Amino acid sequence: MTQAKQAVVIGAGFGGLALAIRLQAGGVQTTLLEKRDKPGGRAYVYEDQGFVFDAGPTVITDPSAIEELFALAKKPMADYVELLPVSPFYRLCWEDGTRFDYVNDQAGLDRQIHAINPKDVAGYQRFLAYSKAVFEEGYLKLGAVPFLTFRDMIQAGPQLARLQAWRSVYGKVASFIEDERLRQAFSFHSLLVGGNPFATSSIYTLIHALERKWGVWFPKGGTGALVKGLVKLFEDLGGRVELNADVAGIDASGGRVTGVRCKDGRHWPADCVASNADVMHTYADLLGQHPRGQQEGKRLAGKRFSNSLFVIHFGLKRPQPQLQHHTVCFGPRYRELINEIFTGDQLAEDFSLYLHAPCVTDPSLAPPGCSSHYVLSPVPHLGNAPIDWSVEGPRYRDRIFDYLEKHYMPGLREDLVTSRIFTPFDFRDELNAHLGSAFSLEPVLQQSAWFRPHNRDASLSNLYLVGAGTHPGAGVPGVIGSAKATAGLMLEEVHA
Repeated sequence: MTQAKQAVVIGAGFGGLALAIRLQAGGVQTTLLEKRDKPGGRAYVYEDQGFVFDAGPTVITDPSAIEELFALAKKPMADYVELLPVSPFYRLCWEDGTRFDYVNDQAGLDRQIHAINPKDVAGYQRFLAYSKAVFEEGYLKLGAVPFLTFRDMIQAGPQLARLQAWRSVYGKVASFIEDERLRQAFSFHSLLVGGNPFATSSIYTLIHALERKWGVWFPKGGTGALVKGLVKLFEDLGGRVELNADVAGIDASGGRVTGVRCKDGRHWPADCVASNADVMHTYADLLGQHPRGQQEGKRLAGKRFSNSLFVIHFGLKRPQPQLQHHTVCFGPRYRELINEIFTGDQLAEDFSLYLHAPCVTDPSLAPPGCSSHYVLSPVPHLGNAPIDWSVEGPRYRDRIFDYLEKHYMPGLREDLVTSRIFTPFDFRDELNAHLGSAFSLEPVLQQSAWFRPHNRDASLSNLYLVGAGTHPGAGVPGVIGSAKATAGLMLEEVHA
């Protein structure tokens, strides 16, 4: 009997987990190596004084992509995790007092749009039709297809041209919608995947149709409960997870990789290796001794990287019934602020915030009568703005708390039980993220599809990438889609 092929996946984020499950279900003995003490990558979990804080993604928009992983393993998803519906998807708030509850109900949306600008009701319908067309082409048809050759890009060209992919998200939204607040409401989504709405391809308007199709969900017990469910599924299939396994290097000989070395001296031989680590870290550091790593690391260093984030996790001693699960707090500026976030060399005076209040959906994430939260502010990456976050972090936290207390959460400081911050320094040091970028390469058109680092390396034929830095890009559906694309290539090779 032939011995099962061995695969190693570096990094237990959503992309690495989804890939490991697909490989293990496909008959490849897979080991998942995770640097930190818990799996999840950006979806790490902090627990403090009875509060549970999701560190990263809190919006699940394509449950079918997750269900597919359980179906592959012939296991019912309900045995591992329960997804709870979130409604409204988001509450959008402006400083002039405008509130917009973004719901999956056409009459409810039309009524709210009409109240802001009656002419935009018809414009929204046209935008929704466009978003659905982009979703069909960009997500359903191409989201899990690896772009390994330029020919793949040429074949997709006519559809991308027909959908005006060269237009920006904001530009395309503005062609349908007049009111500036509504333009913001339907263009901010690209920020959820590290894209500047004024520079990112209008293909990313597909996020709107994706949400309208499947809704917005939140795992019972928090995003960390979904991570736990995926880890259990992987282990039930016979996969192996190694925590505190900080990878030092990927070994290669000739045109192939041979295994992975950890900093503690352990070595994992492999027939194929996939990295869910930061793409720049993978090439410049893990493959830094190899000419391919040096060459690709140098090339990637010249690319545009997405913004970073400043996050505060905090627990309060009373509930916040005035909040919805997800609140987007638009500041006084939009275009100018976003420009400073993506290209500025310092921290802006104002901010737009995303405020997460998961106890609205699942009160178990805080002690009885309390509430857990996080608030996130997009900020420049360290390459653009070399801010000393050890000094600026506490100051910025206080400014954000002042703002929340004034506009959204009266009495916040008085009710504060615990808080912690996660800065661009932490993205760099904890997650090995190049320049502290929160979403890897910026998803502009010239860094998407074939132009993005490929799911399989062009030189080392058994080295693969998964996660935000490869096709199709960041976000939970994106990285799970990358796992599908990458797994297809890996299984094809090992079973050849």
